[in-house]
Amino acid sequence: MDAIKHRQKAERVERSLAKLQSGDYELRIEAAMLAATHWLNGSLHKLGANGVDSDVLHTYMLTINEFRRLSAANAALLQAVARIEDLRPLHVRGDLPDGPAVADEACELLAEVREIAVRLGC
Repeated sequence: MDAIKHRQKAERVERSLAKLQSGDYELRIEAAMLAATHWLNGSLHKLGANGVDSDVLHTYMLTINEFRRLSAANAALLQAVARIEDLRPLHVRGDLPDGPAVADEACELLAEVREIAVRLGC
């Protein structure tokens, strides 16, 4: 998928995310992760770090070498997406307290990812 399609998908997910309520924290975290991953992939394509046939599905599935290589392209972007992914298992699949606040954090991280991606021309 090319950078334009990633941006379109990210924006579509974000429009859906905006309709959710605070109590929908699991969906908000999932949506933040999905949109951030699209912004990440579009940015990596724009930077030339990954081709259109090579998308990151989850940062935790990357080898250490691949994570480091992509971090060299833009560390802040990769780290913000990884942070959203770190929130997911404990609050979407788990039952830790403060889900709405964690979803707010995921959305703030998504905003950082979007800002970086847009600045990179995605």
